[in-house]
Amino acid sequence: MLLEVRDLRVEFHTRDGIVKAVDGVSYGVDAGETLAVLGESGSGKSVTAQAVMGILDTPPGRITGGEVLFRGRDLLKLREDERRRVRGAEMAMIFQDALSSLNPVLTVGDQLAEMFTVHRGMSRKDARAKAVELMDRVRIPAARERVRQYPHQFSGGMRQRVMIAMALALEPALIIADEPTTALDVTVQAQVMDLLAELRREYRMGLILITHDLGVVADVADRIAVMYAGRIVESAPVHDLYKAPAHPYTRGLLDSVPRLDLKGRELYAIRGLPPNPTHIPPGCSFHPRCPSARDVCRTGEPPLYEVSPTRGSACHFWRECLNG
Repeated sequence: MLLEVRDLRVEFHTRDGIVKAVDGVSYGVDAGETLAVLGESGSGKSVTAQAVMGILDTPPGRITGGEVLFRGRDLLKLREDERRRVRGAEMAMIFQDALSSLNPVLTVGDQLAEMFTVHRGMSRKDARAKAVELMDRVRIPAARERVRQYPHQFSGGMRQRVMIAMALALEPALIIADEPTTALDVTVQAQVMDLLAELRREYRMGLILITHDLGVVADVADRIAVMYAGRIVESAPVHDLYKAPAHPYTRGLLDSVPRLDLKGRELYAIRGLPPNPTHIPPGCSFHPRCPSARDVCRTGEPPLYEVSPTRGSACHFWRECLNG
């Protein structure tokens, strides 16, 4: 296993109390595999990724338990200088807002070249040549001329390609893409996702795709982990999950996707709102919004039941959901 997250727990200390942003999350991804992490805003997807990358804001965030095993090493036990050597060279992250992630006063060429001068000790001339090569690789037109331009001179889709190029610069074994298609139109979304899938195959890297868009996931992911209120509530191979979800929350997400064959009908929406993170309800955290909730759901927190050797569901009544 390339990356294995075991029982990861992250807390934030706020004025309103302790927020358990990540509450016992476990998942893994192998070389050449894509894991999609799904869920509404606030479910803990990005915080988990930040903890894995070692870029969690501390304070107020604090990792209180668990392991993050990368190629067998627990990253949480490394010194900060050792973590820095892992970031970029062995694992990298693509952030959702490329404009705010790129330095506005440096050309994109300088920002790409810095990866090679700092980590590889290259000369500025050689690093600039590598920057042009990377921009060509992610299909930015006229890369030799555009390498001298600033981030604001690129479109949203092209800026995201620059971010992908930056993540790929040192050929890491793992890339975490945090909402990489946010604010892009549908056509550009498809191009970015196709590019990521192609690069994953070419470099045989592991890819963790964080998103709330089920449509983006369908064609690129091998496995899906669905998060709700800081926990994984379902984990399954992509085709199994789409065919027959084993958790009411997953079913609600799938039913909320617009479909051409339901034209004219009111779009389904999961009732209510996600819970206040400082006051997670007892039992199953989804029970206030679940149409099938029963007494046991309000008192007993469900474990991640083994639905099959390759999937799990944190629902007491997963069998009924699976057959429903």
